Amino acid sequence: MKRVLLLSTGGTIAARQGDMGLAPQVASASLLSYVPELSGRFEIEAKDILSMDSSNIQAEEWQTIARAVYDQLDRFDGIVITHGTDTMAYTASMLSYMLQNLKKPVVLTGSQVPIESILTDAKSNLCTAFEAVEAGIPGVSIAFDHKIINGCRAVKVRTMGFEAFESVNAPCLAEVFANGLQRGVGQIVPRDLQKPTLLKDNLCTDVFLLKLIPGTNPAVLKMLMDMRYRGIVLETFGAGGMHFLRRNLLPELQQLTDRGVSIVACSQCLYETSDFSLYEVGTRLLACGVIAGRDMTTEAAVTKLMWALGQTEDPEEVRRIFDTNFTGEISLEQ
Repeated sequence: MKRVLLLSTGGTIAARQGDMGLAPQVASASLLSYVPELSGRFEIEAKDILSMDSSNIQAEEWQTIARAVYDQLDRFDGIVITHGTDTMAYTASMLSYMLQNLKKPVVLTGSQVPIESILTDAKSNLCTAFEAVEAGIPGVSIAFDHKIINGCRAVKVRTMGFEAFESVNAPCLAEVFANGLQRGVGQIVPRDLQKPTLLKDNLCTDVFLLKLIPGTNPAVLKMLMDMRYRGIVLETFGAGGMHFLRRNLLPELQQLTDRGVSIVACSQCLYETSDFSLYEVGTRLLACGVIAGRDMTTEAAVTKLMWALGQTEDPEEVRRIFDTNFTGEISLEQ
């Protein structure tokens, strides 16, 4: 019988109706009471570390969660974290970087409907998360709607539907079918069993996400420079385009990189990779010293930049970090 730690952070799964709408109120032990079959298959310890709507979860909470996981890893075969869905993909991505060489399952889950509702998806999602621990799927993942998704490939794509998350630019780690859990072939990044799991939880929150629109005013970039941001994730058009006629963004981007600001460029398109060598507009962007985000999700790029800037102040080291595939967040061959 495997030993599992359930860490509760709040979210819809633990919510009840209040005067101003749904808010987290249900404790972790009460969550387990709704799925008594789990106690018959696992030795479970439950702990409440937060009680928050996930929209309020930020860098400080990521550190709290990462430290709680790291402190208890040796005592358990795996850890399940209940979390609100709105920022779950950000948390899962950040934990993927903070917990280096993670060899045990750390599975985030939640629900679209509170666990006390008769129509809830919480029970199924919890069982899927525990099944990921039973299967020994290493690293950080999200268990939702009978799918187990690499934590740094998950994106929330629906606000109401039970298929809230999709695995973007990578197959699921596993899926649950009528004949049980079926693992994906070759999707799990190998861990070095000879090296320890390390907690690296230093972060820099001075990171801004800018989604370009046709005609974005270059003064926005100057404003970010004046605000002393250390990192920017730029969501560009298509395979990696941005305008340089009339409202030319390139001079400000060059000034930012010259001042040591790390800029990562991704595509606004959800699927497939960006390729800045394909068009002149992308080539000009790379010439400014911008880092290509390849096929990373926005959530993975934003959290990786925060984490990288927490490890180093050297822009070249930040670039090297983005050229490293830590846990399946990026396809380097593209």
